[in-house]
Amino acid sequence: MQFSENQNEILDLARNVCARFDDSYWLKRDETGEFPHDFHRAIADAGLLGVAMPEEFGGAGLGISEAAILMRTISESGAGMSGASSVHMNIFGLQPVVVFGTEEQKARMLPPLIRGEEKACFAVTEPDAGLNTTELKTKAERDGEHYVITGQKIWISTAQVADRALILARTTPLDEVKKKTAGLTLFYTALDRSKVEVRAIPKMGRHCVDSNMLFFDGLRVPVADRIGEEGAGFKIILHGLNPERILIAAEAVGLGMAAIRKASEYARDRVVFGRPIGQNQGIQHPLARAWMNLEAANLMVMKAAALYDAGQDCGIEANTAKFLAAEAAFAACETAIQTHGGMGYSAEYHVERYLRECFIPRIAPVSPQMIMNFIAEKALGLPKSY
Repeated sequence: MQFSENQNEILDLARNVCARFDDSYWLKRDETGEFPHDFHRAIADAGLLGVAMPEEFGGAGLGISEAAILMRTISESGAGMSGASSVHMNIFGLQPVVVFGTEEQKARMLPPLIRGEEKACFAVTEPDAGLNTTELKTKAERDGEHYVITGQKIWISTAQVADRALILARTTPLDEVKKKTAGLTLFYTALDRSKVEVRAIPKMGRHCVDSNMLFFDGLRVPVADRIGEEGAGFKIILHGLNPERILIAAEAVGLGMAAIRKASEYARDRVVFGRPIGQNQGIQHPLARAWMNLEAANLMVMKAAALYDAGQDCGIEANTAKFLAAEAAFAACETAIQTHGGMGYSAEYHVERYLRECFIPRIAPVSPQMIMNFIAEKALGLPKSY
């Protein structure tokens, strides 16, 4: 794929930053669970956190295409989902503010995020609602010039280190709205830990980037921190969903490529029965197939990103990219383990870490089954199944 001058600059800059954080760095973070603050700082100092943010607020003024190149490069460097997730929310998450925020809000909210002075988390998912966003129960009740938020959120990444949160809450009860998608409101506000309990969820991988339950108990949010009109939050949040799918797909491609690189290196060096195991077609063919599938998925990633940047509808392409990239990454990571044989089970060779992390893009932010439902309905014109 031919990149533009700007895209090649992003690629080179990202590679240079990532080169300072080698495999041993990410293995250590996986072992200790310590958030990679120095990596986040390096990405911010390079001006990359604002790659898709407006120039007038300190961003690069580029698009989701350039952000996808950045996120694939981070993941492919060996940082995997750990490195990508440490900056993921900051790259795309405030697109609703960029599009729907007032000039005052953008001037107040965007620069600290771009400079790396603040970290943000994305608080939408709830324990009882899952992917059925219209059933959210977290409430935001108006009290003068504030809203008071109560409720729970789950699987909220980086909440342990976040300064602010993008929160979707119900301002009108579900039984009082004409459409289920109405009555939800979006806020971007300080994460006051005296009113929000952040409880970490022990999990199988990506240990250095936390996942959490959030318990809101009377969090007071200024009206000035409401993004868009009251009750329009569902429509506003949709603006961030396609970029999220595109970027997590790019990260999955990068993770798969990292796994294939490791496996190919091992297959060239490992000699059994007097020859490198990579000389055997039983080793070559699965690796070749995995590489081709990742490259094909990446084409859909970049197509979806190009459509988004052109202001065109990209829901089908973004969801397809996320599905294909996640499946290709899973197959690549599994193949990398098998190529290493018993050593693939060893943390020293890194591929077991990649396999644990590759479940993230398969599961989040939407399941493969829901994507297939969406494609069947929107691309094939079949009846809605859920």
